Amino acid sequence: MQSETSDYSIYRRLVSQLMRGEEQLPSLPTITMDIRRALGDPNISLSALTRLVSRDPALSALLMKHASSALYRQTAAPKSLLEVINRLGMAEVDRITMAHSIKSLFTLHSPGHKRLFVEAWERLVIKASTCAMLARLLGRVTAEHALLASLLSEVGTLAVLSAFRSENVTPSTELYDKLCNEYSKSLGIIVLKKWSVDNDYIEIIRNTGNWQSSPGDTLQLLDLVNLARYHTIKAREPNADLPPLQELAAYQKLMPPQDFIDENGELSLLSSHRTEILAIAQTLR
Repeated sequence: MQSETSDYSIYRRLVSQLMRGEEQLPSLPTITMDIRRALGDPNISLSALTRLVSRDPALSALLMKHASSALYRQTAAPKSLLEVINRLGMAEVDRITMAHSIKSLFTLHSPGHKRLFVEAWERLVIKASTCAMLARLLGRVTAEHALLASLLSEVGTLAVLSAFRSENVTPSTELYDKLCNEYSKSLGIIVLKKWSVDNDYIEIIRNTGNWQSSPGDTLQLLDLVNLARYHTIKAREPNADLPPLQELAAYQKLMPPQDFIDENGELSLLSSHRTEILAIAQTLR
């Protein structure tokens, strides 16, 4: 126990140094910045944007996968990147570009470091895919907007890993989770401010996991993020200390039949779309 406490003190110091700017926080890739600037230009043409996006083959492939995924129900899959961008629209391309960039931001320094990242990324992917499916089923928010908001809400969880650059300094899963509970929100806010993202995403970081936080009378982006977070925790940790789903402020905005709960205490509309959620997750792995 004494050794674990000592180790945690070392990890806390490293994360604190990261927050003070003594270590380099991840920056968005140049291609991401170029694409986002182009998307902000009201005079950009689809052909010019297509040429820019095509400079990143991995992003181009991801956009193709998304346009053909369970989130979009057209009968014919798009045959070219131009068709993909035209189908998705500028705002969706921006959000998918950001989601793609998040995974590529973090350099893995050791097998232990990679293990922590893979475990965290898998959880974030399932949560984001759940959030996207909720958006598609409930309306009001686009699926890609919900997906990105969910990913960004825990970017601090990944940023915590930036503190561990030495192969000999990698926390256990238990200590990493403890560090995330203590620092991920603060780090996430710092990172998003550095990236100059919309303040709405920063407010979601502040309130994610607060089961009683639910602005307005109708379903909002935060509601979807918290419902997805709740279900992801429940699926991965059956004994987690969670309130009954009915007590969540976000749940109380749902109307029948959207509020039906299955025998596991989860929303029936999610358990009945599990295969589609996993299909969306596959596009992010």
